[in-house]
Amino acid sequence: MKNFKIKLAYDGSKYKGWQVQNSTSDTIQGKLENILLKLTGSPVDVIGSGRTDAGVHAMGQIANFHIELADDMSPDQLMEYINRYLPEDIAVLSLKEVDERFHARFSANSKTYRYRIHTSKIPNVFERKYVYSYLDAKLDPDLMKEAAEHLLGKHDFKAFCGNKHMKKSTVRTLIDIKIEAIYDQYGLKEVLIDYTGDGFLQNMIRILTGTLIEVGNGRISKDAIPAILNSKDRAQAGFTAPACGLCLMDVYY
Repeated sequence: MKNFKIKLAYDGSKYKGWQVQNSTSDTIQGKLENILLKLTGSPVDVIGSGRTDAGVHAMGQIANFHIELADDMSPDQLMEYINRYLPEDIAVLSLKEVDERFHARFSANSKTYRYRIHTSKIPNVFERKYVYSYLDAKLDPDLMKEAAEHLLGKHDFKAFCGNKHMKKSTVRTLIDIKIEAIYDQYGLKEVLIDYTGDGFLQNMIRILTGTLIEVGNGRISKDAIPAILNSKDRAQAGFTAPACGLCLMDVYY
């Protein structure tokens, strides 16, 4: 059996997330496993670096799987085969054989996600499925940057977890948060937030983003973040930003 590592991009708009589910065939993992089942005749477990939620996109998802490759099929041909049968909104960007001990999830050191907030009153026609069109109030990116400083480092992020019944540790380390404000002739056009961390809880980035948005519009003080962290109370944090604005950019090993 050979272990193959793949890099994937996908438009998550119509999918129920990464993880295979019995109730639907519309998952990224499910699409890949069905193709490999047809190729090998046996079930193949495709292991992702993380479970992106329903509607979340990826430009750099990493996965691995073990299969017995026919002697007349090269890794390049395997990649071509998978792409031929994948739907047009999922693509394998690269495929290579790796050490049998490589595990897409457990071998990962950190990940970067990007959240895009579209703030212009002019609709983003061609990228509307990949941004959160936020038109409720003006945002102050500088306040958001100051609040983000409080989130860096190792913390218990229970207040930013969407799973109220989480039994495992909710301690994570946020290595970096970069906030970029993009302007045009009409004012603030878009806010990009890049989160790099050693791991993320369910809905964590979307809740962090919703909280930073509420700091940016004045509903939450930039200095309230430490108290929210210490409270470990989901109700103290901001709203959960929509999935459409979130994209997994890269996974680091």
